[in-house]
Amino acid sequence: MRKEDCFYLGKIAKKFSFKGEVLAYLDTDEPELYENLESVFVECNKHLVPFFIENSSLHKNDFLRIRFEDMNTEEDADAIIGNAIYLPLNMLPKLTGNKFYFHEVIGFEVEDKRLGVVGKIQSVNDTSAQPLFEVLNGDVEILIPMIDHFLVKIDRENKKVIMDLPEGLIEMYL
Repeated sequence: MRKEDCFYLGKIAKKFSFKGEVLAYLDTDEPELYENLESVFVECNKHLVPFFIENSSLHKNDFLRIRFEDMNTEEDADAIIGNAIYLPLNMLPKLTGNKFYFHEVIGFEVEDKRLGVVGKIQSVNDTSAQPLFEVLNGDVEILIPMIDHFLVKIDRENKKVIMDLPEGLIEMYL
């Protein structure tokens, strides 16, 4: 499985028992959706390796207590502590309305109510305090803050993000 075909679910945070169980921190608002998984992909040496789950249960809201098949000792668990866990993209819950996953809008056109089509979303930069759409207009990169107030509609059918941007934001790039 390729990383591009998966989404980050969380990371293996610590050992839970001397029998190889681990606690995985789940980076999600709805951890209960992932309580009964059969398997996950664990990133080992930059490769995604399938790990099959014998049993799992939620632990203190954001953690999943996992017992993997063929993992029976503390040493087995030590080997994967700190590793990221992934699931295939098709396991993401479907979003509707103006909620979206960042990967979902890559390639969508940004259309401003006032200016029309501004460009195509190349990526989403979420390393700053405010996530930004990185939009390409010809050779010019435009950074548009992902603010709910600016977002009018996610048009999945026509692959457009319709926005009402403040006057001057786009113009300062062009």
